Amino acid sequence: MEIREVANLKNSLKEHLGLGVFFLGTGSAFATKFYQTNFLIVKDGEHLMVDFGTKCCLALREVSLELSDLKNYYITHSHADHIGGLEEVMLMGRYVFKEKPNIYINSFYKKKLWDESLKGGSAYSEKRYMGNRLCFEDYWNVHKLKRAYEYTRETWEADVGPINVKFPRTRHFPENVNTWKDAMWSTGVIVDERILFTCDTQFDFNLIMEYEEKMNLEYIFHDCQFFSGGIHASLDQLCTLPAKIKAKMLLCHYADNVGDFKEIIKEAGFHSFAEQHKLYSF
Repeated sequence: MEIREVANLKNSLKEHLGLGVFFLGTGSAFATKFYQTNFLIVKDGEHLMVDFGTKCCLALREVSLELSDLKNYYITHSHADHIGGLEEVMLMGRYVFKEKPNIYINSFYKKKLWDESLKGGSAYSEKRYMGNRLCFEDYWNVHKLKRAYEYTRETWEADVGPINVKFPRTRHFPENVNTWKDAMWSTGVIVDERILFTCDTQFDFNLIMEYEEKMNLEYIFHDCQFFSGGIHASLDQLCTLPAKIKAKMLLCHYADNVGDFKEIIKEAGFHSFAEQHKLYSF
């Protein structure tokens, strides 16, 4: 893996050969220094934007990227740090760019995302068809996910040009659920069967080990909080993982006081903290 800082992402988006990941932010929902953990997957001129939180448009401009440069989206779950910027994406696409972006989504989550989060600010922009309002498809080109049945947990899949992406269900919220089956919709992201992004999840040993055993993952990007309880894996819990897993694990979705923990994770055997505005090439 090669890691380098990128000041102008537009060129990298079009020209990057092979697989790369760029973090527009690496912070938790309430981080102020590192924005929110939203990232771009790039490969051979194609891309996929994973999540689009409240601070994502600002983060784009800091790396000389415009909203119009993004064509493909995937959303892991409905918290504001992951969907808070979508209304801007939708309204700009329909009324300014005159072009619908692509979204990769299954029917279940499409309905939930629209009815519970996006409809209120978007359905009533126009009056259409004998009084009916706008719908999800008026704003998005919908690409349906397919179910990957070879895995123990519910897993979905899509091909975005040359990028193969799998989406395993995660146990993120509410706090008091025991399995991913009981949790609200949320997924991780696996790219080309090489890189796992847990995205947002509570500590879930089986999530990591099932895909590690099937794919021999090269790297794992895992969300991390610095206290116990709540709806994210804690650093103490992640420290219990096998040494070979920690050695290829980069931690993200962290609080502003991340600097207090850099020596701790080094001593615990983790690879590192993921860094904002860095391009990771594999």
